[in-house]
Amino acid sequence: MLVHQVLMGVGELLLRQQVQDQLGILGVLLLLLIGIGIQARRGGLAVGAAVVFAVLMTQA
Repeated sequence: MLVHQVLMGVGELLLRQQVQDQLGILGVLLLLLIGIGIQARRGGLAVGAAVVFAVLMTQA
């Protein structure tokens, strides 16, 4: 169980660094808002952040 948690933590750290390198700080913040909106069951926040994220990705 502990090994699984450690591996998940390391994986999340590596994924976070990869995403931040490719998307920049705005992309990371938008992904964070999507996650928070889903976790808090706020559909408007999650959908709004997802739309802005999609627009940002089409411009890249």
